Amino acid sequence: MKYIYAFAEDQTLTNTELGGKGANLAEMTRLGLPVPAGFTITTAACRRYLNADQPDGEFLEGELMKALQRLEAKTDRQFGNPDQPLLVSVRSGAPISMPGMMDTILNLGLNDQTVDGLARKTHNPWFAYDCYRRLIQMFGDVVYGIEKSVFEAELTALKREKQVENDTDLSLADLKQLIQRYQALYQSADNAQFPQSVTEQLNLAVEAVFKSWLNSRAKTYRRLHEIDATMGTAVNIQQMVFGNYQGKSGTGVAFTRNPATGEAGLFGEYLLNAQGEDVVAGIRTPDPISTLSDQLPAIYEQFKGLANQLELHYKDMQDMEFTIEDGQLYVLQTRNGKRTPQAAFKIAVDLVTEGLIDRQTAILRLKPAMIEGVLHPVFDPKALEEATMLVSGLPASPGAATGTIYFDAQQAQRANEAGESVILVRQETSPEDIDGMVVSQAIVTSRGGMTSHAAVVARGMGCCCVVGCSQLSVDAERKQANFNGQILKEGSTISVDGHTGRIYQGALKQQTGKQQTALNTILEWCDEIAPIDVWANAETPKEVATAFEFGAKGLGLVRTEHMFFGPERLFKMREMILADELSDRQVALTALKELQLADFKAIFELAQERPCTIRLLDPPLHEFLPHEEADQIALAKDLQISTDEIKRRIAAKVEVNPMLGHRGSRLAVTYPEIYQMQTLAIMESALAVQLKQGHAITPKIMLPLIGTSNEMDLLRQLLVDTIDEFLEEQGQEMDYHIGTMIEVPRACLVADQIAVSADFFSFGTNDLTQMAFGFSRDDIGHFIGAYEEQQIITKDPFQTIDQDGVGALMQIAIERGRRTKPELSIGVCGEVGGDPDSIAFCQSLGVDYVSCSPYRVPSARLAAGQVAVQDIQTVMQ
Repeated sequence: MKYIYAFAEDQTLTNTELGGKGANLAEMTRLGLPVPAGFTITTAACRRYLNADQPDGEFLEGELMKALQRLEAKTDRQFGNPDQPLLVSVRSGAPISMPGMMDTILNLGLNDQTVDGLARKTHNPWFAYDCYRRLIQMFGDVVYGIEKSVFEAELTALKREKQVENDTDLSLADLKQLIQRYQALYQSADNAQFPQSVTEQLNLAVEAVFKSWLNSRAKTYRRLHEIDATMGTAVNIQQMVFGNYQGKSGTGVAFTRNPATGEAGLFGEYLLNAQGEDVVAGIRTPDPISTLSDQLPAIYEQFKGLANQLELHYKDMQDMEFTIEDGQLYVLQTRNGKRTPQAAFKIAVDLVTEGLIDRQTAILRLKPAMIEGVLHPVFDPKALEEATMLVSGLPASPGAATGTIYFDAQQAQRANEAGESVILVRQETSPEDIDGMVVSQAIVTSRGGMTSHAAVVARGMGCCCVVGCSQLSVDAERKQANFNGQILKEGSTISVDGHTGRIYQGALKQQTGKQQTALNTILEWCDEIAPIDVWANAETPKEVATAFEFGAKGLGLVRTEHMFFGPERLFKMREMILADELSDRQVALTALKELQLADFKAIFELAQERPCTIRLLDPPLHEFLPHEEADQIALAKDLQISTDEIKRRIAAKVEVNPMLGHRGSRLAVTYPEIYQMQTLAIMESALAVQLKQGHAITPKIMLPLIGTSNEMDLLRQLLVDTIDEFLEEQGQEMDYHIGTMIEVPRACLVADQIAVSADFFSFGTNDLTQMAFGFSRDDIGHFIGAYEEQQIITKDPFQTIDQDGVGALMQIAIERGRRTKPELSIGVCGEVGGDPDSIAFCQSLGVDYVSCSPYRVPSARLAAGQVAVQDIQTVMQ
């Protein structure tokens, strides 16, 4: 099997085999761009290496040497030859971009002999030895696991001894001394030595990159972004070009559009006299790419042209790495750039407007999870006026966050596990910090620019981030930081504004971000083609208004029990539940009805002609009763009943298994007056709003927890009699629908019988999942992690529909229900109503709508649009 391909050797290979970086290097080579020569070791080689009982790269060595010989011939240089040295970079390249998560080594091929050859060849000894010390540091970190900080400490100590501030201020003799110190560090680390054999360097480097596929930060990143862990990484070996060569040399990272805002135009940073790791690691704060036009105008214009060419070719915003060596521009990498959610939507719409892509492509490029990022919170303007600003930096990723500061990723992780809102504050971040970054509400660094590691990773996660705070000094060892003269210790509270780059002392009030024009445009495109509607679960006026603002086409679940938890309402509810006599219960119900009338009127007024599905009382009655003795004593006093009697009546309501007990429609069988009161409140309020607003309202009344057709028949008749008597008294006519929540497995099996009396079905997937699995949704957290880790189940079934089990029950219910009533309206109103995978599955079953919480409505609309696009593309194929 062939494992190695020169750039552009085989046009049939894709990202899967060559990795994203290798595939793009091959493509740029075919396009004739100035790409340094090289070759790619495929992901198949990585998989073979990692899957072996005892990983050994020997199977690759023969082919690797032949590929290296071809590279030598192409470059007219020789690997390990002091007179004509060939130096290479060894870089990872996964099929799906994982920036900074795996390893890279630069300047490979230098040793004690070739470094002198490079010095003679370039007439620049300082440059040669600077490259050598960089190699020794990177090789020690990547191959032998010697911490970067150990090398950095030696460098800092030497600069202090020589009384210089910058690396470039060190003399040639200083660099040679530093190299000796670096090599001594190997000997103190398990008696290792920096290999003088360049072939050994190469073999060890390739194996180290393979192994980096399994490092903890890569695993965390794959889990976070749902990337297949079995793909493996490719390895790219490429001729070195040097941004640290001399005056007209430099390196940089640039995007063809602003990755934070989506604005068109070249955006990026560069450093003169530097190598690529200097930019992305944030060790030095780089200059904006625009200033390159002043320093090297011809190079800048050439780069602008190449950037435009690549965006037109790939039809997406590009993230490019480049190096300038002695006035010659080279492109080292291009890939579809990571971007904030705000930028993603703007770029998608702009590319359609510019004619580069069509609407369907734009819709598929976005992820429903991005929408939460578009609605990032912002700080309240009044709070900002009164706030104390500590420092400011570069706004790398938008959002507003308040939390306690930690200076170490592990400490941040532990604080998060303890329930704290964490803000990670670092001098600069590195890939090793990923576990701490993932759990942080915001990330702040004193160094680095808009393309530093912290900025890129934060944007990819949709995490608030500010970088390059020059007036911030972090002392991680002492667990404190100097914010422009003010010392804050670990655990202090700050607020971070990722929109402006400002850091404030203390906690600031936040408010929800507003929808953006680009997001609305995308969602309108989705609505035009979506085969399934998106409704909302809401009951308060604020939630209902938010749902409709976000584009919900109706209310799929109004939970009436949520309306009874205010102090006055709760007292009346308790009075009703604990009443011994029907007459006493009716008194309490009359008071509750007045409250419900106001609730339902507000909902119908906001909904106007949109459908509203109101579920009658569902939970066990004991949930409304006090359990603490002090509360029971207070209730007894209010009801003018003895405490002992209150305790007796409460004890009489206690159930062994309340979730399967006296709840839902079973309440109406024993206490029909409860559902009668709620039904009258619904119809009275609907009629009042209909007469006031002058348009038809058709209430949808939903019976919960129906398991038999006899229950459905009995309770439908109870509601119909109540409604008909009311309408006759009013001398009015009004349409209404009575349906049921399908949440008991038996209901799925007899759905054809239940459908006789039901005008609609709505799947309550929470209870249906609970009963199908025998899992308590309140207790699943104790073991779901172990189940997922051991692949017993792949996803939490309360978040994503279990298609084989719960999904099969749903399919049976739909088929049998529509066998009785072909036009039966069917919805889904559990937690899964906002889950993209579940939405696709529901659409395949023929569900008419999904219903989710208001803030998930936009993401559900996008998911529904994506289902439509995929169906269209399947038909066209």
